[in-house]
Amino acid sequence: MNTKLSRRGFLKTAAAAGAVLYVGTNANGAMAASSSSDAMLNPFVKIDSNGNVVAIVKHFEKGQGPATGLTSLIAEELGVRMDQIDYEFAPSDPNVYNNTLFGPFQGTGGSTAVSNSWVQYRTAGAGAREVLIRAAAEAWGVETTALDIQGGVISGSSNSAPLGEFVAAASALAPSESPRLRDPSEWKIIGNEATRRKDSPIKVNGTAKFAMDVQLENQMVVMVKRTPQQGGKVIGFDDTGSKDVKGFTMAQTLPTKHGVAVYAENTWAAMQAREALNVDWDMSAAETRSSQEIRDEILAALDNAPVYNVNKADQSAVTAAVEGAATIVEKTFYFPLLAHAPMEPLNCTIEQTADGDIVLHDGAQMPTGPHMAYQQIFGLPGEKIHIKTMLAGGSFGRRATPDADYQVEAALAFSMTDRSRPVKLVWDREDDIRGGYYRPAVGHKVRVGMDADGKIVGWEHQVAGQSIMKGTAFEAFAVRDGVDHSTVEGVTENPYIIPSMAIGLTDTEKATSVLWWRSVGHTHTGYVMEVMMDMAAKAAGIDPVVFRLAYLASGKDQQRKAAVLRLAAEKGNWGKPADGNVQGIAVHKSFGSYVAEVVEISGNLDDGIQIEKVTAAVDCGIAVNPDVIKAQVEGGIGYGIGHAMRDQITLDQGSVEQSNFPDYEPLRISDIKSIETHIISSTEAPTGIGEPGTPPSAPALANAIAQLDLRVSELPMNENGVAFA
Repeated sequence: MNTKLSRRGFLKTAAAAGAVLYVGTNANGAMAASSSSDAMLNPFVKIDSNGNVVAIVKHFEKGQGPATGLTSLIAEELGVRMDQIDYEFAPSDPNVYNNTLFGPFQGTGGSTAVSNSWVQYRTAGAGAREVLIRAAAEAWGVETTALDIQGGVISGSSNSAPLGEFVAAASALAPSESPRLRDPSEWKIIGNEATRRKDSPIKVNGTAKFAMDVQLENQMVVMVKRTPQQGGKVIGFDDTGSKDVKGFTMAQTLPTKHGVAVYAENTWAAMQAREALNVDWDMSAAETRSSQEIRDEILAALDNAPVYNVNKADQSAVTAAVEGAATIVEKTFYFPLLAHAPMEPLNCTIEQTADGDIVLHDGAQMPTGPHMAYQQIFGLPGEKIHIKTMLAGGSFGRRATPDADYQVEAALAFSMTDRSRPVKLVWDREDDIRGGYYRPAVGHKVRVGMDADGKIVGWEHQVAGQSIMKGTAFEAFAVRDGVDHSTVEGVTENPYIIPSMAIGLTDTEKATSVLWWRSVGHTHTGYVMEVMMDMAAKAAGIDPVVFRLAYLASGKDQQRKAAVLRLAAEKGNWGKPADGNVQGIAVHKSFGSYVAEVVEISGNLDDGIQIEKVTAAVDCGIAVNPDVIKAQVEGGIGYGIGHAMRDQITLDQGSVEQSNFPDYEPLRISDIKSIETHIISSTEAPTGIGEPGTPPSAPALANAIAQLDLRVSELPMNENGVAFA
């Protein structure tokens, strides 16, 4: 896995890959002139002879901001304003557009879009700037050091011209091994709070094209009637009623037998025809457990010795430290299944070209997955498969599955036709909430031993739940010594310096397909760690902020976490709530970033509580786009708190009981009156921001509620003693 791609290595890779992107290479692998007046100066920068600059964005845009963030990096280094550069999504090609933190795999996730592209995209912009300046310097007979590009204009030594004039000449020049990156003192875009999102105008005026907007000529729509319980298989079906629906075309059992594909001329006809379809199911191997049974299994596992000693601790020594402590603070936690429930339900469109190529139009979060699957399904080489990435209306992880589930479903449906017509697969929200992939159900059992002075002397932490990675294509690199790290992340590498800590893990049987969900394991580990720290602080009689800081006393990691904790406390008026209000605080590190949040609430448990304000402090390294960062922190807070307040997926004999927003209710704008975000200035390389706002939000709320004498250890809150006004 290449996590530290050098600038020199990047440029060599970019040059060698030029042929893929319409620019030839000479025998030495250097860029050769393009026959067009437009030039692909490297795989990430395209400029035409009119000076129109396009950033090739390798991460898809689901609202989290890479279309702006990655474009900003190129614009900064190249020397153009944000209104002088556009963006396009990269084609599916992991040899060129791989996520450098994922290995040879093209995909968006883990809050890595900017962090894995920071050097790569700046180098791309700087490399393009350098060859343009060299071309201009040769034409003008001046030294390159006398020239620069600002506002899309190359100038210096009494010369000035738009950069487009030198595109053709620049495309014939080999890039240097190490172009100069601009010093932070030169930055005009990076860190500028006035920089606005590139995709906002088109989303506001309605011209943005999401995957759901794809309408190809002569396309059919397919919807699938799926098994109501995981593991069910189709025996047969009767489409007599479907044939009465105007626009119905046909129905076919999917090769996997997990459902029946219903084809129609439009979405409404597909919905109606599917409703009229009668399917016989074989449920002999289907899931039949209820949510209560699953909960009981997980909690029972916590009462037994863990299967895996995650941190290789001396369990007997830790147990002795806890048992011998002056005070023991203990709690058992349970977290239910959760759906992703993005605003745009899953969909994609597939067609075959006259040359026999397969084209997928999709909000493709991990294009390498369907690209590889399609080679097998259609028996075609990789170069005959093309993925056109569209905008997506949210994801939270749902559009990236180890088995490319919905894209494969679309391919199977398409393969059962004569391929003369494009096929658009549409899921409605009920499909996704009832038959999708879920955040695993997980339990924690923690015992903390404290001495007479209120200091922690031992920490026993057991986790039991459903593994995301085991049994998938990612198991080989995501599971070590039997431990799926995504289940215990947030506990294992937490910056708190806690003496004598033992972490155990037991996997339980999956009841559904489980998947990463915004911030993955941190969704529950952050909650448990921060509630337990709060309980320990109370037992010690020490202010929760002061108590936490005592375990963040040394080390760079600890200092960064302590800094956001202090800033959130300061800006949130910690300890000084409005009359009648109470506060809670939490701080957590995830995806390389540190976020602390103070939640202030009013009301009471009898009449309902109101979230008055959430104050957040974040350290995500260099703040490339402060406006995007604030939006992501706010969104993460709303997502985390909203689900903790009301949401869960429950099973009745293996069938999901929830179906849509009336019974799986998202956060409402009135649920949180105010959110305020403060960004710590940093010179560290950028880290993740799409997810880190989520983990501390729910425990900060829980710690505020605890001031009303209710410690919530099982979610959702409204099912466990909390009413919301």
